[in-house]
Amino acid sequence: MGKNDQIERRMKLHDLRVLMNVAQAGSMLKAAQRLNTSQPAISRSIAELEHALGVQLLDRSRRGVEPTIYGRALLDCGTAVFDDLRQGVKNIEFLRSPTEGELRIGGDFPSIAGLIPAAVGRLQRKYPRIDVHLTVVSELSHQRRALRERTHDLIIGRLTQPTEKDLDAEILFQEGIVVVAGAHNPWSRRRKIKLAELAEERWMLPTLDTVMANSVIRTFRDSGIEFPPRGVVTGNLALTSALVANGDYLCFFPSSLLRFGAKRLGLKVLPVSLPVLSSPFGILRLKARAVSPLAQFFIASVHEVVRTGAEGKAIP
Repeated sequence: MGKNDQIERRMKLHDLRVLMNVAQAGSMLKAAQRLNTSQPAISRSIAELEHALGVQLLDRSRRGVEPTIYGRALLDCGTAVFDDLRQGVKNIEFLRSPTEGELRIGGDFPSIAGLIPAAVGRLQRKYPRIDVHLTVVSELSHQRRALRERTHDLIIGRLTQPTEKDLDAEILFQEGIVVVAGAHNPWSRRRKIKLAELAEERWMLPTLDTVMANSVIRTFRDSGIEFPPRGVVTGNLALTSALVANGDYLCFFPSSLLRFGAKRLGLKVLPVSLPVLSSPFGILRLKARAVSPLAQFFIASVHEVVRTGAEGKAIP
């Protein structure tokens, strides 16, 4: 029997869970309170792990404990182990009763307004008892963290290139950007507009750590307009839509909203000539994490919506 086999036989999931709680709590005592057990029992679990691996997992001081480099490596593994177990249980439950399940999806605010609701609606018509949790996750760093910490199954939206090694990106289409206004905005009556004419207008602007922001900044600068112009910076979909639809604000939106959500949001696309800028739009997921059956069905729904549009008609 090899050394790795011996370690696997001696390690216990309970001890790994204890280590994760100690690292999160910062002390043995607090971890014991979290787990409703005694401090000696916590110390014993950590000691057994350290003995099995032959390394020190925690640095102890009067201020508490913190993981060593070996402890951090094992904690990264522990997060994946317990996530895989939870996913496995969910998969079994779904396969046993495919009318129920839970899916957690994040996306930038345009995809939350357009493509994602159309795909979720299509999926829930087939599986009406599934639970889908949607979260606006616009910033790139937040999207990556959400996948790596396994709080989300999938992220839908504009993609960066190249993709980081631990992430898998499926490109659905290349997406441009358009300028939108409310139906009662005076600019909505114009038939032709140069972006420079809108330099002094008030804008709703995307948060800077987004793929959308990069396209917006380039568009302004290529048109000789100083960035940022007057306006409000927000990643909040409800606030953006309300101020644009009912006020004098202008906004850049992805062109996919023409297909999936612009009418519902009460927005009108302005005839503004823009530089041809596009970004890949698609599905981002953690490469090392198995895709659940429910997530696979959702991805199939996304493909169907992209192929037919929100109205269910084939797009040439």
